[in-house]
Amino acid sequence: MERKPLRFLCPNGHLGFAPIKTGSFYRGVATKPDFILADSGSDDIGPGPLGADTSTSPLEWQKHDLEHMLLAARKLGVPMIIGSAGDTGANSRVDRYVNIIKELAEKHNLPKFKIGYFYSEISKDYLARKMEKGEAIKGLDGRPDLTREELEKTDRIVAVAGVHPYIKLLDMGADVIIGGRSSDCVIFAAPAIRAGFPEDLAYYLGKVLECASFCAEPYGGKETVIGTITETEVLVTAMHPDQRCTVASVAGHAMYERSNPYYEYVLGGMLDMSNCRYEQYDEKTCRITGPKFIPSNEWRVKLEGSGKVGERYIGIAGIRDPYTIQNIDKVIEWAKAQARERFGDTGYELHYHVFGRNGVMGDLEPVKEIRSHELCVVVEGVAPTKAMAEEVAMIGTRQMFYARLPEVKGTAGGVAFVIDEVLPASPAYMWTINHTVTLDDPLELFPTYLTEAGK
Repeated sequence: MERKPLRFLCPNGHLGFAPIKTGSFYRGVATKPDFILADSGSDDIGPGPLGADTSTSPLEWQKHDLEHMLLAARKLGVPMIIGSAGDTGANSRVDRYVNIIKELAEKHNLPKFKIGYFYSEISKDYLARKMEKGEAIKGLDGRPDLTREELEKTDRIVAVAGVHPYIKLLDMGADVIIGGRSSDCVIFAAPAIRAGFPEDLAYYLGKVLECASFCAEPYGGKETVIGTITETEVLVTAMHPDQRCTVASVAGHAMYERSNPYYEYVLGGMLDMSNCRYEQYDEKTCRITGPKFIPSNEWRVKLEGSGKVGERYIGIAGIRDPYTIQNIDKVIEWAKAQARERFGDTGYELHYHVFGRNGVMGDLEPVKEIRSHELCVVVEGVAPTKAMAEEVAMIGTRQMFYARLPEVKGTAGGVAFVIDEVLPASPAYMWTINHTVTLDDPLELFPTYLTEAGK
């Protein structure tokens, strides 16, 4: 017997990073979807939040999205699923979201319901034991295998879950699921796979829904889309009245955020989108067929790890003088030399981001000559203590003013300061782990739990 299509509502591609737009959300809710889901994490935010065990999204914005989603899901009586809770999917972020759900249930006097949740953090000892037994923790994207030195630099590690803990929690009767760190697409694929739909289509459903309205045009973030899965196709529909899911917008989104535009890797296999067919189903809906899920011959899970580098201060300088702009590298080298004179060659870091030249792309910038009439230079000083970081940043910023260029005639300097002091910033962290490790069981690193909320 042919299965009834399932419909999935996604209002936000990164829950909490900016609030959902409620107009299109409630248009979607009015269509009575079978699931309300959102991803809440990303490594786009850099290694800082994971290493420091914080969120980059404000608590009030997180509560805003969770409240709208919870009330709608409970009113419809459908599951609500959140993955990679609190930006990083770390254990403390999962606990934060579970507590928010309980507080919201009490605030709105909701009838009792079940909250399922799972953790994704792993210990350094776990990996150390693997390495002691001779197992290679394989690097991704050209990284070498993990070394003990890199492991020791790490403060926090999360494993990236597949569909398995979500399916288990649905089997346990969870009405709301708060997931630890997960591959974006598995949040949506899991309930479709559990319902018996083909893995090929289920994983593609997740791929197209993970960033909500990013798969629609014209561009507009935080708007709701509805994804529908049948036995033979995936349909995706924009809920904002001025947006459409088109062949171009959906196919373009399928290539988003990946080195190979056709492949999406998850725990347990790889989604191959190279033979996908895109068709305009109606004015606001695109139809997709032809994805292929290729199971892997082992359970290999991605790991993300972050470690603290030091405390950090930021300086900001503006340059309008043409001669100084022409000699910006000499100006920066002068300032770096003054820092070396004070602190030596090691034990701190001094970085320059020259906006107007290559501040965004750095050495990858293809335009090598400066075409701007003005520059903004952001200086980062990183050191073991705040006092030292402040002084490193201060030297690195102010000494640009005093740079000794050969043809300078005046004494006013060629650099202006947006603000005279340097500003404290969050500590500096670096990605220490972007690797994979083998598992005996896909649930091995993702313990699941069930609790209750409401009255």
